[in-house]
Amino acid sequence: MSDLSLAQSHAFQLARTLMVPVALFRSGDSLGVLPSSELEDDEVDILIEFDPFEYGPAH
Repeated sequence: MSDLSLAQSHAFQLARTLMVPVALFRSGDSLGVLPSSELEDDEVDILIEFDPFEYGPAH
C-alpha cells in the first residue's frame, strides 16, 4: 500500500468520524490532513477533499 492510499484511507475515516469535510494535502514531501475550513487554498497543494455528507450517515 502506498503512502498516498494509506493517507486517503485515514483521511476518509477521519472525515466520517468527525463528520466535517477534511482535505488531504501535500506540503513539500509530506502529506497532511486538516478540516477543510482551516486551510487556505494557496497555502498547500490540496490533493482531495472528503465530505462525509456525500456518502450518507457514518453509522
